[in-house]
Amino acid sequence: MAVWHQLCCCACEREEPESSPLLRDMLWYFDQLGKRKRAQATNLWNEPADDTHMERDDDRELYNLLQRRAQLRRGSEGYRRLSFDISAHRQIRREVKDRWRQILEVLGFSAEADRLLDVTSVASYSSLRQPLQARQLLTALAEQTSLFDRHCSLPERYLFVLDRLLILDSGDDFLSAARRYYPLEAEEEGPPGEEEPPSQEAVLVTLSPGPQGLTEEEEEEEAAAMDEESLLDKLLE
Repeated sequence: MAVWHQLCCCACEREEPESSPLLRDMLWYFDQLGKRKRAQATNLWNEPADDTHMERDDDRELYNLLQRRAQLRRGSEGYRRLSFDISAHRQIRREVKDRWRQILEVLGFSAEADRLLDVTSVASYSSLRQPLQARQLLTALAEQTSLFDRHCSLPERYLFVLDRLLILDSGDDFLSAARRYYPLEAEEEGPPGEEEPPSQEAVLVTLSPGPQGLTEEEEEEEAAAMDEESLLDKLLE
């Protein structure tokens, strides 16, 4: 009996590593990765390869708003005002993404749309297979369609999406569909009449508000994730 008691105690002692500092660090690391991924999906950085979010004016503005809100008491007037500004920035980016998703679905990529549009900070320009062709397509979309917000420079994140479409031999098809459903005149001449593009815009109006209904807790978590990036980088080192 004494031998059995000793073996049992030794087995119990060997189960202790679950609370070891290394395991806690790993769990914290994966938790931060999850938060960072959710923040990237919400903020839709126009320059995803820039971890500092300082290279582009529009990314820097959104990042600074998030940082300023993180310093305020939740529910305060200043917090609510900044939340409104943050939501406005995010809504513009969501509307652009909705338009891209709409065209991908028209081209038959309904099941693959989310994966094609998923661009995070791990994306690098060196990974592009056809960078010149993708850049030409992006410029053509800006000049010949109303896909993008006219007040911002071209979002670099869609360069990666176009590169994926070129690999699938669908780059030109996407440009043709964008010209059809989002012609340049639709934005410049005001509300269109009874042609097909208006119906597509009407669909987008129903799509956009969905992600906007984020709770304050979720938005706060995203803001906190931005503050924790420096700690994450230190852990990776």
